[in-house]
Amino acid sequence: MTTIPFDFFQDIWTVFLLVLVRITGMFFLSPVFGRRNIPNYFKAGFCFIFAIIVSNSVPVPDISRYDSLASYVFLIGKELFVGLTLGYISYLLFSSIYIAGQMIDMRIGFGMVSVFDPNTNVQIPITADFYIIFATLFMLITDSHHLLIKAVSESFTLLPIGEAVFGGELVQQLIKLISNAFAIGFKIAAPVTVVILITDISLGIISKSIPQLNVFILGLPVKIVVGLTVILLTIGAFKGIVNVIIQGSYEEIYKFLKQATGP
Repeated sequence: MTTIPFDFFQDIWTVFLLVLVRITGMFFLSPVFGRRNIPNYFKAGFCFIFAIIVSNSVPVPDISRYDSLASYVFLIGKELFVGLTLGYISYLLFSSIYIAGQMIDMRIGFGMVSVFDPNTNVQIPITADFYIIFATLFMLITDSHHLLIKAVSESFTLLPIGEAVFGGELVQQLIKLISNAFAIGFKIAAPVTVVILITDISLGIISKSIPQLNVFILGLPVKIVVGLTVILLTIGAFKGIVNVIIQGSYEEIYKFLKQATGP
């Protein structure tokens, strides 16, 4: 009769727990899977099943140096931080859409209008909500969310469990990502901002030419119509920007995994 050693089950449990921690940390902050309007038991079930699948292909890590409870808790915290960093990177460039929506709303007169976003649990501009819904649908239609699943699965090959090393390069990468998020947000909002600026100049000239005309009452609906028209005309180009954001997010994820492996 063949007996299975107890260490075998202990190794399986160790791998599964560490894999589950990293996957949960990443999906908690991801732009699609981390939305708060998704029931928690759905997200927990998905992470649990996905961890079972991935743990079967992950080699058993050498955690002999984590021989105490404190060191093992530190290992779990390290894997959780890796997952949270991966999720934060995937979300950071996606947040450039919020920046663009805020800029557009302030220009066309929707600055006082906001809606509740279940993803961030805060009030966001209505234009940003429109762009976020469009970008999310584009990701689902093009199966771009599968790249996120692929990235977290391959992360255990590029960055084995317990081998993460965090240095100054990670801080520099995150700072660069924040600046890139603002740059992309400015590029998204640039057409509307320029057109509204030209509209404001035109209204100023009309106000000087025809003092009897109440430009303040006329300007608000004009800027709304012009702004919405530009948004509709540039929605085709916005798909390309979303594709750049998606590809850039996954490139930054793999860059982080390579940097975190250490020298």
